[in-house]
Amino acid sequence: MTVHAARHLKWPALDVLERSLMVLCALLLLAFTVSELADVFFRTLGRPWLEAGEFEIGFFVWGVFLGMGVAVRRDQHFRLTAAGQSLRGRARWLLETFNRAIILAVAACLIWYGYVNYLTGFGGFLMPSVTPIAVLYAAIPLGGVLVALFTVEELINGWRHGFEPPAEAAPAAPPVPVT
Repeated sequence: MTVHAARHLKWPALDVLERSLMVLCALLLLAFTVSELADVFFRTLGRPWLEAGEFEIGFFVWGVFLGMGVAVRRDQHFRLTAAGQSLRGRARWLLETFNRAIILAVAACLIWYGYVNYLTGFGGFLMPSVTPIAVLYAAIPLGGVLVALFTVEELINGWRHGFEPPAEAAPAAPPVPVT
């Protein structure tokens, strides 16, 4: 699942977690879409589904925050990749470490403030089911934990094996046309 060029930065033991999260995110996206369509369908029939909004927001929030962890694992998130890929040696090591340190700081904020929001979420409720909003807020620190886990994985492996992809995984230079 992980991009082959970045395979040296990944632990095989976390591949199962990555695949499981991808399946779960796909199911959450499907559930979000189906609940939106069902909401519109039942409103058209004149029989509104009152709890639809609760399901929709739950599927959406959990899908976004779990998907955030998957995006970090697969290197499909916002990074300064172009600058890092053009560098070699110590300069690349510093830029890649700095980049991941910023991501780790964001993950720490998600964990800390997400947990604070989670605790305060027991004072508010979703209507009409009267479910505590903490059910939604729980996705924030969990997403932060996933981002931190996958970032630490890349940092440790990058420090041990280097951030540059191995020669066989690096993209080949395009052939130079002979005229």
